Amino acid sequence: MPSPDSPKIHYDAIVIGAGIIGCAIAYAMARKGCRTLNVDTLPAAGYGSTSSSAAVVRTYYSTLDGTAMALEGYHDWKNWQNCLGMEDQDGLARFVETGTLVMKTAANNYLERVLKHADTLGIAYEHWSAEKILERMPGYNLECFAPARKMDHDDFGTPTGGEIRGGVFFTAGGYVDDPQLAARNLKDAASRHGAHFRFNTSVVKIPVEDNRVTGIVCADGSQFRSGIVINVAGPHSGKVNGLLEGDPGIRIGHRPLRQEVVQIKPPERLGYSREGLIVSDSDIAVYLKPGSGGQLMLGSENPPCDPPLEEDPDDFARDLTDRALTYAYRYSQRLPDLGVSQHPVGVADLYDATDDWLPIYDRSDIDGYYLAIGTSGNQFKNAPVAGRLMADLIDYCEKGNDHDVTPFRFPLQNAGHTINTATFSRKRDLTKESSFSVLG
Repeated sequence: MPSPDSPKIHYDAIVIGAGIIGCAIAYAMARKGCRTLNVDTLPAAGYGSTSSSAAVVRTYYSTLDGTAMALEGYHDWKNWQNCLGMEDQDGLARFVETGTLVMKTAANNYLERVLKHADTLGIAYEHWSAEKILERMPGYNLECFAPARKMDHDDFGTPTGGEIRGGVFFTAGGYVDDPQLAARNLKDAASRHGAHFRFNTSVVKIPVEDNRVTGIVCADGSQFRSGIVINVAGPHSGKVNGLLEGDPGIRIGHRPLRQEVVQIKPPERLGYSREGLIVSDSDIAVYLKPGSGGQLMLGSENPPCDPPLEEDPDDFARDLTDRALTYAYRYSQRLPDLGVSQHPVGVADLYDATDDWLPIYDRSDIDGYYLAIGTSGNQFKNAPVAGRLMADLIDYCEKGNDHDVTPFRFPLQNAGHTINTATFSRKRDLTKESSFSVLG
């Protein structure tokens, strides 16, 4: 371990964070021949919020660029072995293709905009009638309950009139069975191209000289030099920005928000399994996906009755609260046979979310300091694409282009679309088309 007085080790780029996106950036940059270093406070890749990700892979978003990026990501997960350049599949995370069902509701404007984006990009989908939904999800009650409510509301569980008349089934979709393993897969792929990783390491300072980052200083006194530092610290990204000797110039807000996912056993007649449908139901503001052992995993779609709760990423409780119990009871409106335990099990963690729930993939006001933040909750599926986007965006900026004036445009090979990366700018106004939820 180098001492404070030893020569400072130089890298082409330093990545702060080794979650799924930090490892994807390292992989993309290492493939370009860059000598990279990822530092992370945790003991291994994917140990932070990545490990708590639902790891859903879907091809519908509220914006066209978001939809195109998700479609590109789907192709990466579908061909994960090729994406990593591996000769065999041993030890790789598995993409389980289940398809995704989205209920047509007033809250999502009956998917009008979502389907417009799908048609633009040639994404396949099927319109499902209420009868088709009941055929695939036996025991469902398709009465409307919107707006979503908390358990203690006097009208909780009371239908509000009308029924869900159908949904849209997207064939391209599913989930990754082990998100932490997926991050390790990317870390190993990056290492094969010469990337370095340093775990159990806390950054305490990001020095700046003449408006250019010069590297990082770590808590143990180690110093590493680089003219490029990338903040990919997830829920800690705000604290990392505070270590920078300068203002990164972020105009849109981002903060670590508490998220809980409850795991529950479905009734047998639902016939749910690891290959079960992923369902988004904005009428009750709950999504569900397969969990281990044939369990259901239920999370919130962030309606007004589930207000954002900001937490300190270094000091928060991982026990489930009444929030998780509320999600289970809201889903029991749709599935009355569901047995809800008063002592639920599941996952409580933090998402680093922006004010419009779209990520920030951008440079900063400090030369060489880059941002891949605000990504928690809906960017796991896009991680391989985000890695390539950031690597190319950094190339674009480091060659002297003024990204703030003429934003980098990123072509997507499989989606047949070019992203205007101003969509992900740190200086953007709120994206009016956003769902303002975990759905992005």
